[in-house]
Amino acid sequence: MQLRLLNFPLILFVVSIVVLWVAAWVGARVRARATKDLPDDLREDFNVLLGASLTLLGLIIGFSFSMATSRYDQRKNLEEEEANAIGTEYLRADLLPPSDAAQVRSLLRQYTDLRLQFYRLRFAGAQLSQINQQTADLQNRLWKAASGPASAQPTPVRALAVAGMNDVINSQGYTQAAWWNRIPGAAWGLMAAIAIFCNVLFGYGAHRKDPRLFVIFPIIIAVSFLLIADIDSPRGGLIHVRPQNLESLRVSLNGQ
Repeated sequence: MQLRLLNFPLILFVVSIVVLWVAAWVGARVRARATKDLPDDLREDFNVLLGASLTLLGLIIGFSFSMATSRYDQRKNLEEEEANAIGTEYLRADLLPPSDAAQVRSLLRQYTDLRLQFYRLRFAGAQLSQINQQTADLQNRLWKAASGPASAQPTPVRALAVAGMNDVINSQGYTQAAWWNRIPGAAWGLMAAIAIFCNVLFGYGAHRKDPRLFVIFPIIIAVSFLLIADIDSPRGGLIHVRPQNLESLRVSLNGQ
């Protein structure tokens, strides 16, 4: 289950700065309590350890960013596929009897409006549950409207309308699965643990115990966390999948 904090990238940014700054300060305090400085040979080994830790942190942040962007691109592609499936089925409604075709088109317009609400909603909650319930109910009505005439008089032509409706329903399921597919919470935990460890080492190795110096590195890491969380969160933050294909489809459906 995803941590709720990951759905609010700005809050994650602030929390990250505070936690990482404290970690650096703790490292500096431990160093200040040492009775003597590190010998030159230990200092060299310490620098190697710090460099390796920072390199590992950079690689993990890079991999996490790649995971987030791939999931974002997947959500964009599925939005396009969903709009194409609805538009195709709207045209295939001509293959059904006139009364059934009119019903299918009317339901598809309502369905498109619901999908737009799903994409534009910024906070999950009661409203999202209501949209999902309405979507499921409307899918049942769409399926009955398309499969009823095909069952009463099976023909290869009407089977195309049924297949198109199946694509409409499946595309919504693929979209929902993509919105649930986030960077695992365990990956976030490991990345945070390594970041804290690196800041402790950074504070320990600093020659000056200056609070202003210790805030620079945490800000850099926190900005990386902010960007990854913003891209990975479908509803939180500033970066979202705009349903421009569904918006264009809805405009075209209004004109028909």
